[in-house]
Amino acid sequence: MSLSYESSGVRYDQLDAFKRACQQAARTTAGLLKDHGYAEPATTRGESAYLIEAADHYLAHVEEGLGTKNLVADAVYAATRRSFYREIGIDLVATIVNDLVTCGALPIAVAMHAAVGDSEWFADESRTNGLVEGFADGCRQAGAVWGGGETPTLRGVVDPGTIVLAGSAIGKISPKSLRITGDVQAGDAIIFLASSGVQTNGLTLCRKIADRLPQGFQTPLGDGRTFGEALLAPSVIYVAFVRECQRRGIKLNYVAHVTGHGWRKLMRLEEPFVYEITAPRPVPALFRFIEQAGPVDAREMYATYNMGVGFAAYVAAGQVDATLAAAKATGYDAWLAGRVNKEGSRKAVVAPSLGVAFEGETLQLR
Repeated sequence: MSLSYESSGVRYDQLDAFKRACQQAARTTAGLLKDHGYAEPATTRGESAYLIEAADHYLAHVEEGLGTKNLVADAVYAATRRSFYREIGIDLVATIVNDLVTCGALPIAVAMHAAVGDSEWFADESRTNGLVEGFADGCRQAGAVWGGGETPTLRGVVDPGTIVLAGSAIGKISPKSLRITGDVQAGDAIIFLASSGVQTNGLTLCRKIADRLPQGFQTPLGDGRTFGEALLAPSVIYVAFVRECQRRGIKLNYVAHVTGHGWRKLMRLEEPFVYEITAPRPVPALFRFIEQAGPVDAREMYATYNMGVGFAAYVAAGQVDATLAAAKATGYDAWLAGRVNKEGSRKAVVAPSLGVAFEGETLQLR
C-alpha cells in the first residue's frame, strides 16, 4: 500500500483552511498601518512574504518554522554521534529567507526562536555550537544580520529531548520597482533552480519510512550516502540569485519557493495559467529511494516534495539567457524547464513527460 503525506499525519486541507481563516481575520487589521505611515498592498495576502508599503519603499516580513527535520538529525546523532546541527541552522535560515525574497525583498535581519522542553537540551555543546554556527553561516549567505531571538523552556508542551526551531526575518524593497508582483504573461519561460534534496519539507513522511526500514536512517542510499545523511543536506539559500537579477536589471515576473505542496507551489500566483514543465531533469537518487521505500506513488511525490527543484523563476522568453547567466554567476544550478500557457480559466501545473498534472483546486492558499 502506497504511503502519502496525509497518512503520516500532515493534512494540507486542514492546515490551509486555518491559513485562509487567518488571512480573512488579518485583513480586518490592515487599516491600523495608516497610523504608522504605511499601507497594505492589495495582493500581498496569500503570498510567501507579507508586505507593507511606504511612499518610497516596501518592508517585508516572514515568520517560518523548520518543521521536523531536526528529529532526523537527532536520530542520526543518537546512532552515529555525528551532529548535523550546523546543517540544521542553515536550513532554518533558508526556510525563512527563501520565502522573504519571493517578493523581491532582500533580508536585513533574521531572528531565531528555539523552544525546548528542558533547558538541559542546551548542555550538549556539539549540538548547540553546530546550531549557532550554522545559523550564523546562513545569515551570512543571505546577506543579513542575526538580529536576536528567543529561547523559551516549555515543559509540558515540548518533549524534553527535543527542540522546536522557527524564526522570522524582515527585508526591504528599494526602489519599489524591484518588487516581484506576479506580472506573468503567456509565453513566459520557467527557470528551475536545483535543490540540495528534500530541504525542509516532507520530513514527517521520511521519518515514517525510516521507521519501516531495518537500518532506519542508516540505510545505504546507493550513492555513497545513508538515507539520513542525504535528508540532512543543508538547504540552498536563493537570496543571491534574486539579488544578482536585480543588480543586472533582469525582471523577474514571479518566483516560487518550492516547499510544502511540492510542484503545486508552481501555481501559487492567483491568476489562472497553465505551467507546463517540458524539460524536467531525472529524479535525484534521494527521491527515487523515498518513492521505492515507501512506497509512494509518483503523483504523491510531486505533490509533497520539490523533486530536485528548490526555486522557480518566471521571466519573459527574451530574458532566459540573462537569467541563467545570473544564476551561474552566483553559483546556482539552473535550467530552462518549461513555459507559461494561457488556456482560458484553467489553472494547472502539467508535466506531460512525467504523466503528472495538478489542477488549480489542489492548491488553496487564499
